This record gives sequence, C-alpha cells and structure tokens, in this order.
Amino acid sequence: MTILDGKKVSNDIKNEIKAEVDKMKANGEKVPHLAAVIVGNDGASLTYVGSKVRACERVGFESTMVRLSNTTSEIELLDKIEALNNNDDIDGFIIQLPLPPQIDTQKVLMAVHPR
Repeated sequence: MTILDGKKVSNDIKNEIKAEVDKMKANGEKVPHLAAVIVGNDGASLTYVGSKVRACERVGFESTMVRLSNTTSEIELLDKIEALNNNDDIDGFIIQLPLPPQIDTQKVLMAVHPR
C-alpha cells in the first residue's frame, strides 16, 4: 500500500504553478487574477477567502477581495458581479457563501458569467 502525502503533493503543485507564473511574468505576460466577493462577516467565510488570497500570493497570481456589508442589497451585489464580469483584468471570481437572507443565492450564482 502506498501512502500519499497530500501536503507534499499540494506544495509540489503550487511550486509548479509558481514556476509557470514566474515565466509569464518574465515574458511580460498578464498573470491570472482571482477576485473573491464576500458579503457580511461570517468568520469561516473570511478564513476561507483569506486562504484563497494567500494561495494566490504564494503562486504569484493577482487577487482582489471584495468585501460588502451584511446589509448589501441583492441589486448592489448583482451590480458588483456585473462589474466583475466585464473587468478584463479579472480572470475569475468566486462568490463566497452563505449570503445574507435578503439575497437570492441562486440568482446571484446565475449572474456569474461562465467565461
């Protein structure tokens, strides 16, 4: 039986990604940029998104954390998503769940453009 060292494999993959990103930077290419949208102050969500930001830093990606208050309306959040959808500097983004009760989660997730 072979035992897999998950932490080592994870670090190896991150090192491979960092090497590729370093090449991109050396060639003057745009590096990937991930944004994360968080609405409210859920501790577990803040920890999760913070870990994504640190992972981006480790491999050389750009990252942006968009923090919105717990009182953000659905329309305000949809407007922010539309702005991210149309921002050519952003290559991908996540909407951290859960969302406050005044926001329709399904509607928000469907507003994220798949490209």
